[in-house]
Parts: sequence; C-alpha cells; structure tokens
Amino acid sequence: MCRWFAYRGAPIRTSELLLHPVHSIVAQSLRSPLGAEPVNGDGFGFGWYPSSGDGPPGLFHSIEPAWHDRNLRSLAKAIESPLFFCHVRAAAGPPIQQTNCHPFRHEGWLFMHNGAIADFARVKRGLVLAVDPALYPLMLGTTDSEVLFHLALTLGLRDDPVAAMAHAIGLVERVGHEHGVRFPFQGSVAVTDGVSVWAFRYSSQGQSRSLFHSTDIADLRAMYPSDERLSLFSDDAHVVVSEPINDLPGAFLEVPESSLAILDESGYRHADFVPSA
Repeated sequence: MCRWFAYRGAPIRTSELLLHPVHSIVAQSLRSPLGAEPVNGDGFGFGWYPSSGDGPPGLFHSIEPAWHDRNLRSLAKAIESPLFFCHVRAAAGPPIQQTNCHPFRHEGWLFMHNGAIADFARVKRGLVLAVDPALYPLMLGTTDSEVLFHLALTLGLRDDPVAAMAHAIGLVERVGHEHGVRFPFQGSVAVTDGVSVWAFRYSSQGQSRSLFHSTDIADLRAMYPSDERLSLFSDDAHVVVSEPINDLPGAFLEVPESSLAILDESGYRHADFVPSA
C-alpha cells in the first residue's frame, strides 16, 4: 500500500532521517522489504512543524517518486524540525494527484494512513455523508484516507484522538458490514497535533500492515556505545515507522496488532485499540 515515517524529539535536520539511513523512507519508496508492494512511487508528502513552535505545520506534496524528487532532497537538507511526518504512496485506486498525497493537514493537525477501506466505492457515500458539513468542503482529494481523517475530526479528534479514531474506524466497519464487506478496514494510522503522536495498528481481519517504533536512545547507547550515529539524536528522540530504517539489532520494536502507541515528552505509552460501534 504505502510507507510512512514520524519523528518526535529535539529539532534535527530532517535529511538525517529522511535521506541518510540505509532503509530511509526515500529508500523504501523504491524498495520496501516489508511492504505489500515493494515500490511506493505514486507521489509522497512531507509535513513538518517549525522549530520555533509558531504557526501551522508546513506541507509539501508531489506526484513525483520520492527517490526522484530534487525538491524533497533540498527541503530535507534545509529544514530542522522537532516533529515531522513523511509518507510515500502506492496508489491502490484513487488517482495520482497532489490532493491524494499524505499527510493531510487540518489547522495544526497532520494525519497519514497506510492501508485501505475495503470496497471504498460501495461504502463511500455512507461515510462521506457522516462528515460534518463544515468539514466537507475541505476534502480536496478522492482517497479513503482523507475521508477517514475527516470522520475522525467530525467525531472529536481534537479533543480525544483515541476515542475519535475508535469511533471513526467503528463507523467504517459498521457501514462496510451493512454493504456486505467482510473485512472493512486495514491499516496503520499516524496523527499528531504538533506535540504528541498517536500511532494505531488495526485491521478488521487481524492482519494489519507492519508498524514499529524505535527503542529509547539511552538503551541504544548502552547497547552500542561506539556507534557514532546515535550522537546525532537527543535523549527524547523517537521515530514511528512502517518498517525499520536501519539494520541495527534491537533498534526497533514492533507495535502489536490491535494496539496503539502514544508518543509524547515522556516517551511511549501503549494501549489496546478496539473500534467503537
């Protein structure tokens, strides 16, 4: 389907993580060892929060393959950020256009998704009609992911992201079942308000796309005291990824099926995730 990457920590030059690792998100756009599709070349998106903490997140979308886009390389080398998202797309149906590239933005929020709402053409009308009329004009693309984001906004994402995602995915499952769809939802989702990151892994079939997060830097330094790469990162630096960006044993932990990881200034917190009817 797609691959995505999220970072939270002290401001860092974004190229250190988007471009340099052996299995960086840009490398995964050309070859993804764990992806449902090995190539994710149908556009990409890069969203970042300014180091100053002022203003909404920046956003850059392109329908170029990420491995081929000079603008992404230029931006990544110039931008420092304490929190940023990147997503590379493998289109499963909706057309290749900038408005279909993740992450999606609303006010100070960013959202990205790897997966799909099954038989979206059959259930789309029922889901779109559940979106708040005030939010409906803000949906500019044609993807199921953007509809899911606006459903979550409608159902209280800005007040309680976990409950809102539970209600949104629960609604997707209910509408899907009403239309005879056996397994309506598949995916991993990342959402942020610029302070915390919520990462969800869930599918109706119980066979979700891969999702990992990094081990604490202090633990990695203890494991690999001579690895100079770790000196680049602050003690609170963490990443959440569709698949590991390096081959360092112990550097990444898998997020379990039907669960979520919440990343904030205290580190990770984990919980089960169950959609709400």
